[in-house]
Amino acid sequence: MKADIHPKYTETNIKCACGNILEVGSTKENISVEICSKCHPFFTGKQKLIDTAGRIERFRRKYEKFQKKAES
Repeated sequence: MKADIHPKYTETNIKCACGNILEVGSTKENISVEICSKCHPFFTGKQKLIDTAGRIERFRRKYEKFQKKAES
């Protein structure tokens, strides 16, 4: 194995736009991200469902008859 070919692995901080700081090990120093697990809608439970051009309503109307048959 060749000597001195691996990058330097150090402890670094990841800074999120929301102000959260995570301490991790990485080959890069001072990493900045826009979104993290503290502010991402999936993890916070504040996820919004965006309905583009009534697609959800059209889907429900399309498959409404199949649900009625299953209930009968």
